[in-house]
Amino acid sequence: MSAVKKTKSTHKDLVVGLGATGLSVARYLRRNGLDAAFLDTRDRPPGITKLARVWPDASITIGKSELPKGITRIVASPGIADGHPLLVKARKDNIEIVSDIELFAREANAPFVAITGSNGKSTVTTLLYHMCRAAGRRALAGGNLGEPALDLLEEDEPDIYVLEVSSFQLQRTETLPAEVAVLLNVSPDHLDWHADEDEYRQSKYRVYREARAAVVNRADHEAARYAKDIDRVITFGSDEPGQDQYGIRRDDDVVYLARGDALLIATSDMAMVGLHNQANALAALAAGELLGLEMPAMLQVVGEFPGLPHRMQFVARKAAVNYVNDSKATNVAAAVASIESIDGNVVLVAGGDGKGGEFGDLATALEGKLRAAVLIGKDAAAIATALDTVMPVYFAQDMVDAVSQASAYAESDDTVLLAPACASFDQYANYGARGDAFCDAVGALPR
Repeated sequence: MSAVKKTKSTHKDLVVGLGATGLSVARYLRRNGLDAAFLDTRDRPPGITKLARVWPDASITIGKSELPKGITRIVASPGIADGHPLLVKARKDNIEIVSDIELFAREANAPFVAITGSNGKSTVTTLLYHMCRAAGRRALAGGNLGEPALDLLEEDEPDIYVLEVSSFQLQRTETLPAEVAVLLNVSPDHLDWHADEDEYRQSKYRVYREARAAVVNRADHEAARYAKDIDRVITFGSDEPGQDQYGIRRDDDVVYLARGDALLIATSDMAMVGLHNQANALAALAAGELLGLEMPAMLQVVGEFPGLPHRMQFVARKAAVNYVNDSKATNVAAAVASIESIDGNVVLVAGGDGKGGEFGDLATALEGKLRAAVLIGKDAAAIATALDTVMPVYFAQDMVDAVSQASAYAESDDTVLLAPACASFDQYANYGARGDAFCDAVGALPR
C-alpha cells in the first residue's frame, strides 16, 4: 500500500457500507491521510475483518444507523438507498453525500470512459477494455464491475480507464468529465432503490452532462436530447445506420455489423450470441472509434470475445435440448432480450425479487414461443399472473427442482433458458450464485 499522507484538517468522512466499495473508499482515504469513521447497519458486515487490516483502530459503528457527530461528508456505498434515514438526516444537515465515482473523477488524471445502461454495461465495459489493449493502449477497467474505481488509482496510471457505472453511483456523482460517455439503454429497474422510474432515468442520463464525447442508442430519443450539446456523438442501433453511425445491415441474407454503408463483420462470425450482444458490440465499436482505436483491432476482439459468465452462457445440450444461463437478466427488459435472442421454443426458468417491476412485457415476448415456464422465488406468483394467457406455468422450490421440471417439459431442440427477470437476493447471494446453481443442476441431468 502507498505511504499514508499526513494532513491536518477538520474534515471527517463517514463511510457507509463495508462491502467491496466501502473497503476501497477506506483504502483511498487512508492513502490520502484523511480522517474517517465507518458505519454499516448490518450486525455482521462482510468487510469488517478486512477493514481492521486497512485501518487499525478505526471508529466503526455496526447494526445502527445514527449519524455520528463531527461528520463533514458521507461516502455512501451503492447499496445504500437515498431514502435511508441516515442519508435523509444528513441532507437536512447540509452534509455532502458522494459516491466513490465522484472521488475517482476528482483525482484521476488519465481520461476515462463511463459506461452505463439497464442492461449490457458489463459486457460493453469488458469489450472496450479488450479493444483498447488489442489496439496497444494500456487500459484499466473497473467500477461497478470487478475492481472498484478507487482501487484503480493505486496502479500505474494507464492510457485510459474504462468504468462501468450504476444508476446508484451516478445519482451521487456531481462531476463526471468522461472522455466518452456511453448509455446503452434505459428500462424500468431498481425501483426498490429509486424514488420512481423518472428518478432512475434521470440518474442514467446524467452520464452525459460533462462528457466530451458520447455514444447514444438511436432508439432512445430522450438520450439524444441529453447529449445534444456534446460535440462528438456517435449513435448505434439495430436498424440500418446512417453515415458514420453504427447499426445492422443485411447483404445476400447475411447479417452484418455495419458502420454507415461499410460491412464490418458478419454476426455469424461473432463469438457472442444474441441480438442484444450485437447491440453491445456496436456500442463498444462506437466508443472505440471516439477513443481513436483502430478498426481491425476492435473487430478482432468482436470476433473472439465469448461474452461474460451468466450472460447468455451456453451450458450444455442434453437429450436434444439446449440449456442457456442468463442469470444476469435481473430485470424484465434483459429477460425479454434473452428470449428474443433464442430461435425456436423456450422453456423459461424465471423468478426472484422483481424489485417493484411489472411483468407484462415478458408475456408479450413469450407469445408463440413459450413451451412452459417454471417459476421460483419471491415474485413467482406475480410472473405467473402476467403469463396466465400465454402458456401453463409451474412452480418450483429451488433451482434443482426447476431444472428437473424444465427438462421434463422441454421437447427436441427446445431451449431451457434461465432468464429470471428478477434480482436473486431472495434466494441467492448474487446472480452469479444463481447461475452457478443452474449450471450445477443442468450438469446433474442424465445425458
